[in-house]
Amino acid sequence: MFRGIAPVMYKETIHLLRDPRTFLLMLAVPSIQLTIFGYAIDLDVRNVPTAVYNLDGREESRELLNTFVNSGYFDIVETALSDEELVGAIVRGDAKVALKIPPHYTDDILRGQPTAIQVLIDGSDSTVAMQALNVANAITLRKSMEMSVETVNGAMQPPVEARSRMLFNPDMRTANFMVPGLVGVVLQMTTMLLTTFAIVREKENGTLEQLMVTPVSRLGLMLGKLMPYFAVGVFEAAFLVVIMRTLFQVPIAGNVALLALFFIPFLFSALGFGLLISTFAENQIQALQYSLVIVLPSVLLSGFMFPLDNMPTPIYIIGRLVPVTYFIEVMRGLVLRGAGLEDLWYQGLVLIGMGVAVLTVSTIRFRKTL
Repeated sequence: MFRGIAPVMYKETIHLLRDPRTFLLMLAVPSIQLTIFGYAIDLDVRNVPTAVYNLDGREESRELLNTFVNSGYFDIVETALSDEELVGAIVRGDAKVALKIPPHYTDDILRGQPTAIQVLIDGSDSTVAMQALNVANAITLRKSMEMSVETVNGAMQPPVEARSRMLFNPDMRTANFMVPGLVGVVLQMTTMLLTTFAIVREKENGTLEQLMVTPVSRLGLMLGKLMPYFAVGVFEAAFLVVIMRTLFQVPIAGNVALLALFFIPFLFSALGFGLLISTFAENQIQALQYSLVIVLPSVLLSGFMFPLDNMPTPIYIIGRLVPVTYFIEVMRGLVLRGAGLEDLWYQGLVLIGMGVAVLTVSTIRFRKTL
C-alpha cells in the first residue's frame, strides 16, 4: 500500500527547497497574519467618533461632555451648530454617535429638576451601536447617582436621562449590518481571484510566448485580460444586490443608480489587484498564496466585522490599503443611511486612484520578453 512513499517524499521535498519563494510564503505569511490579526481583532469599542450639539454651553454641560470623553469610549470629532449638521455628520459617516444637550440643561440641574440629553446612534454599525448605547446609558446613570434628587411628588427620577434614538437600523437587524458589507467582501474575493490566474495560466500552459510576439501593447494586453472579467463582475454585482434585497430583505435607502456607479471603480480596482498578483506569481499555487495577503485583510481589517477605528495605527493603515474598506463604507452609507454623492465622493475617488495605480504597476511589471 505504501510502496514508493519515501522516493515521492524526497522528490517533493527537493521541489519545495528549489522553490524558495513558496517555502518562504508558507513560513512567513501565517506568522505575519497571526501577529497582525491578533492585534487588530478587538471587540472592545473605544474612541467612537462623536458629534456634539451643545445648546447650553455652560460649565455643567461641558462637565457632562468631559465625562463622555474621559470614559475612553467617545471621541468628539465635530461640533455641530444645528440639528441638520448633527445628523449630517452621521449620514456622512464622520461620526457614529451624536450628542445634543438642550439649552436648559444647566438650569434644570441647578433647580434640581430632571433633564434629558439626546443621543443619536448610527445603527448601520451594530457592533459600535450597541456598545455606544450601553455606555451612554451607563454614563448618565452614574451621573444621576452622583446628583440623585427627589422630585416634588416624592417619586425618585434620574436627574440626567439619555434619550437614545437608533438611526437607520432601529430594529438592529444583523442582516442590515452584515449583508451590505458581505457583498463587497465576496465581490472583491471572487473577481480578484479571476484575474489572479489570468497571466499565470498563460505561463503554465506555455502560451505566454505567443502573446509576447503579437503586436499588442502591454496596456492593451492588461485591459484585454481585465475587461471580460469586468463584465462578469458587473453581472455578479447585480445578482448579489438582488439577493440582498429580495432574500435578506435589506432596504436600499439611497439612490440605486449611484450605487451602480460606485461598483465600477470598485470592480476596476479589485480586478487590477488580481492582475498585479499574477505578474508576481510563477504558478497558480503562488498566485493563490499571494492572493491570501489581500483576502484575509479584506475580511478582518476592512471594518466588515471589527471596527476599523479601534485598530492600532500601522494595522489601520494596512486596512486602508484594501479597496473593499472604502466600498463597505459606500455600501453601508448608501444602503442604510441614504447618503449621497456629496457624502461619499472621497471613497469613490480613492477607489478610482487605486484602480489606476494597480493597473499602471501591472503594466510596468509585465514585459514582452522572456
